[in-house]
Amino acid sequence: MKIVTRRYAEADRNRLLESGVHPLLARLYAARRIGAKDQLEQDFSRLISPTELTNADRAASLLADAIAQQKKLLIVADYDADGATACAVGMRALRSFGARVEYLVPNRLELGYGLSPELVAIAAQREPDLLITVDNGIASVEGVAYANSLGIGTLITDHHLPGDTLPNAECIVNPNQPGCTFPSKALAGVGVMFYVMLALRAELRNRQAFANHDQPKLAALTDLVALGTVADVVPLDANNRILVAQGLKRLRAGQGQAGLAALARAGGRDTAHANCFDLGFILGPRLNAAGRLADMGLGIECLLTDDAARAANCAQELDRLNRERRKIESSMLEQANVALDDLLGPVGETLTSASCTLYQPGWHQGVVGLIASRVRERVHRPTLCFAQAKNGELRGSGRSIPGFHLRDALDLVSKRAPGLLLRFGGHAQAAGLTIRESDLGLFQDLFESTAAELLPEAARLRVVETDGELEPAYRSLAVAQMLESQIWGQGFPPPLFCDTFAVESQRVVGGHHLKLRLRKDGQRLEAMRFNSLEPMPALVRAAYRLSVNEFNGLKTVQLNLESHEPT
Repeated sequence: MKIVTRRYAEADRNRLLESGVHPLLARLYAARRIGAKDQLEQDFSRLISPTELTNADRAASLLADAIAQQKKLLIVADYDADGATACAVGMRALRSFGARVEYLVPNRLELGYGLSPELVAIAAQREPDLLITVDNGIASVEGVAYANSLGIGTLITDHHLPGDTLPNAECIVNPNQPGCTFPSKALAGVGVMFYVMLALRAELRNRQAFANHDQPKLAALTDLVALGTVADVVPLDANNRILVAQGLKRLRAGQGQAGLAALARAGGRDTAHANCFDLGFILGPRLNAAGRLADMGLGIECLLTDDAARAANCAQELDRLNRERRKIESSMLEQANVALDDLLGPVGETLTSASCTLYQPGWHQGVVGLIASRVRERVHRPTLCFAQAKNGELRGSGRSIPGFHLRDALDLVSKRAPGLLLRFGGHAQAAGLTIRESDLGLFQDLFESTAAELLPEAARLRVVETDGELEPAYRSLAVAQMLESQIWGQGFPPPLFCDTFAVESQRVVGGHHLKLRLRKDGQRLEAMRFNSLEPMPALVRAAYRLSVNEFNGLKTVQLNLESHEPT
């Protein structure tokens, strides 16, 4: 592990300073390739136009015709937070436009991911005229073909990377499909659906559909877009930062959906001070818990209801499921760590292989992605974790590291061993797949050889990028609150500072964490090292985040240590 400092252009920092940006923020933004204040603008008007998203106009025309003819629409959702919020955006917007629309979400454990022929058969029982996929569908060649054979049209809205063959749908809206020149390839599934609804409103406006009443305000749905975008860990490019900023603005003003406010209360958070951490680590996991352990229908209902009491009941049940999920994850992680202890090299934390593949028969399908993420953090290798499915199959979830494109690697494996991967899809940093249990050994060997070929040697060293030292005057509650209020996330990382501290005291709290008192520049600083009991040396060079700690109504500044190295 190596701690390094991000570089930035002094000219960019100076331009930001001259335009009135806080000195610390100017340095942080310059290190994230922001060179002018207008790149930080978060006004809704600065969003990329829906007219630039390939086929959005075609989708809008298709939907406008369906609404005019009162055709029956059925949204086919995904079982994660992105899919749930995308479904809620579609349901709320289409209903406000006068559409006849329902939704269907597959059970992860029974039907798996995407518009499969089995799911189409279930959907057909509702006699829809048009299926609308959200956050899925780009790989559903067989499912769309079956829908076509039944006389049911399909509109695909997705953001996942396509395979060699596209489904024969009536319309596909996906910024990552071939030929799409939309400037932001980082839209989440909910972002794609939101754009389609913007295009649909424009089409309905052109058809004089709002001549006798006000047009629906789609900006009221940005809190849902913000949640799905952050929870799906897509890169927060300029366009996504606008969507997230607008959603947080509504939450902070008390104008968010009843379900989001209820989820925040269930997690002990106040929406008046909502930030990206709340979306990604408080609301997102509770919403995801429904899809991981039960039925995401509960999560979608939480997002659709306008009744505060109903929202509170849904949120409480989601919170219960999330606590259950944490227990399952803890048990699975314990098993994974035992397996890792046998794999790690003599220095204790070095994996000699280029990848890591783990499987335990009792693992839960809905939680293996979380385990893959935790294992990836420990070994710094592309990681795949599998759980048993039905019919002798294994379902796996993978997480990658910088420098290794996971979805492309799986595509190469599928080409080298046709039929080995029954299904797969995803992105550079996260992917899912299904194989036969009897093929696990073959897959593991082939994935390892592929990873060894594709993973650069330099990428195998864990590099922790920081923003360097933090001036003593900025180690304050006011600065911590300022930083927490900004838009940070994947591709636009939250500030991580690095300093050398004297460790005055340390003790275990909560059974799993270290509470420390540090000294630097004559200041005594409270600090935490979460999920680690490794004793700190008397002098430590640490990478840390500045955070706000609240206890008994009192807020104080706290350093959260994330990594350290010998001085």
